[in-house]
Amino acid sequence: MFKFITSKPLWVNITVALLSTTVLVLFFFVSLGWITGHGKYDKVPNIVGQNVYAAINTLEAQGFKVEVTDSVFTTAVPGLTIMKQIPDGDALVKHGRIVFLTVNRSVPPKIEMPSLIGFSFKSAALYLQSMGLQLGDTTYRQDFAKNAVLEQLFNNEPINPGTQISIGSKISFVLGSGIGDSAMNMPDVVGLTLQAARTKLSIVNLGVGTVVSVGEVTDTLNAFVVRQNPAIFSEAIAGQKTINKVRQGTTVDLYISTTPPVKDSTNTYPQ
Repeated sequence: MFKFITSKPLWVNITVALLSTTVLVLFFFVSLGWITGHGKYDKVPNIVGQNVYAAINTLEAQGFKVEVTDSVFTTAVPGLTIMKQIPDGDALVKHGRIVFLTVNRSVPPKIEMPSLIGFSFKSAALYLQSMGLQLGDTTYRQDFAKNAVLEQLFNNEPINPGTQISIGSKISFVLGSGIGDSAMNMPDVVGLTLQAARTKLSIVNLGVGTVVSVGEVTDTLNAFVVRQNPAIFSEAIAGQKTINKVRQGTTVDLYISTTPPVKDSTNTYPQ
């Protein structure tokens, strides 16, 4: 074989090499269009809003490759719905192009429930929306903090801050309705434990305001109320006691001690 080549004049070998190279180059450029699919385009179907499995079948049947590259979550559409596609629907692309999909998750992600106690209703509702939670029912309870969140509920049960909850869950609020119009006698809670005093005040829609310890108190719930404000009576004129009137929603400050008070029998009235 090599003898055949070397037996030829040099100019013949050079001419053959040049012709061979030219033929190979021409063949490459002629076949380049066939190799790259030049001039052959397909229209991408619009599959946004379809189920991901149906969309993949549609794309692959038309010769496209498919990759699911991202996911989001919304309650506006069912899970596994196509939210976005690249290239867009009706775009002209080369045959066999990869279509990238963003899919709505079938299982909502979890978040921590925030503490919205004390927020105004409007602020709490906006906070829920920003976290992907929905506003449920709103009910009212007598309290001086009008339209403030007193309780946050999930499935009609109180939900503590930090509890893991699915995005899209409905949170209901108990709101303060403000101080009532009708007045009543100030209840007497002096001598009760703090826990019992809270219960008694709650029954008549009064709240507990500031709790002040008189001396060292370690077990606050079982400590005794030794003074309350508003008091049961006022004494504008010395020796003439008048029962104080309060309205529903009023808060009562309580002073507590580990030692029960000695009650003045003239400073009480039947409840």
